[in-house]
Amino acid sequence: MNDVATKDMLSRRKFLETGSVALAAAGLLSAADAAAQDQKPYPTKNDRRATDPGPGNPPLNGQNPDSAWPPATDSKSLVQTFKYPFSFANKRTYEGGWSREVTVRELAVSKSLAGVNMRLTAGGVRELHWHTADEWAIVLYGTARITAVDRDGKSFVADVKKNDLWYFPGGIPHSIQGLEPDGTEFMLVFDDGNFSESETVLLSDAMAHLPSEVLSKNFGVAEPALKNLPKQELFIFQTAVPGALEADQKTAAGALGKSSRDFAFRTMEMPPTKRTKGGEVRIVDSSTFKASTNVAMAMVTVHPGGLRELHWHPNADEWQYYIAGKGRMTVVSTGNRARTMDFQAGDVGYVEKTLLHYIENTGDSDLIFLEMFKSSFYQDLSLSEWLAHTPPELVMAHLNIDRTTLDAIPRDELVIVPR
Repeated sequence: MNDVATKDMLSRRKFLETGSVALAAAGLLSAADAAAQDQKPYPTKNDRRATDPGPGNPPLNGQNPDSAWPPATDSKSLVQTFKYPFSFANKRTYEGGWSREVTVRELAVSKSLAGVNMRLTAGGVRELHWHTADEWAIVLYGTARITAVDRDGKSFVADVKKNDLWYFPGGIPHSIQGLEPDGTEFMLVFDDGNFSESETVLLSDAMAHLPSEVLSKNFGVAEPALKNLPKQELFIFQTAVPGALEADQKTAAGALGKSSRDFAFRTMEMPPTKRTKGGEVRIVDSSTFKASTNVAMAMVTVHPGGLRELHWHPNADEWQYYIAGKGRMTVVSTGNRARTMDFQAGDVGYVEKTLLHYIENTGDSDLIFLEMFKSSFYQDLSLSEWLAHTPPELVMAHLNIDRTTLDAIPRDELVIVPR
């Protein structure tokens, strides 16, 4: 090692040792972590000590650089994994489409919400069914026709397209069918982390488990007319593409008429709730989407180099789904712990209630993701806004900064900070 390299290594070690002492003194790093860093400073991916000569998976490491080589600000104490890629989820495949899920069984921290990703061909049907949990959904691709019957027995039939939402409370029977030209793909979010799409009350399954004489008596038809009922669940199946929407609506309405309840929401028809040079956010909860009584959403777009500012949610855990782009998130947990993880399209993230975090766009295109909450309303608190509205002397004493620096901190919540 030449003299310049030696000097650089010593300077780096001195910086890390000094930083560990300062962080420990400020209460931002545990004594154990500070001692560990003093004994053996963190190598980083650009450090000469950052080697991993054993067996590995370079492509996976490349997608997760902040796990392969954590930033020095991460703690060495374990923080529970808060990421699960849908790529790891097993698909249930059928002629009319497929389904895969991420629940608490796949992502242990995800206790309040579960997600199901589903694809239907044109004409493919997610059969008539209902759930014990509430179902929130967003269309990711294509178009679909959704049907339901409300608690008064009145029908609801609507067509939905990309970024539209729907919401069916537990016990409300419904169906989904892909439309031309290429069906649909969507994300379902359920207000129970233990929920599984395979544990749903299906029409076909219910018929298969009821005596034919009971069905005959219930429907008022002869038993032979029911001989071809399915003997097992359909779940997803292929059939003809439905006809005109107006015709289906009229037929389904019958004598009772259409439901007065709108179970669908047109997300992109509302203006952004907040827009800055760094991006925009659309917040949809029960105040804007009346049917969505137990799930709230923020659809966030962060431009390249932008940052979903440091914040936390005091009212609920946050379940995330990454739609496009690349980003990274650090979560500061209790007990002087922190962890950074990287995300890309198709990943699920999760942040427990009240934990400080940010999401940074690390790619060269827009980062788009969902923030989902088991709540009737959306709520967050900004770190900058909190500091700006606390007596200045108190903040300066905590952070060891001068008044000029404090005054530069935004006084209002930005939501998304530009580059």
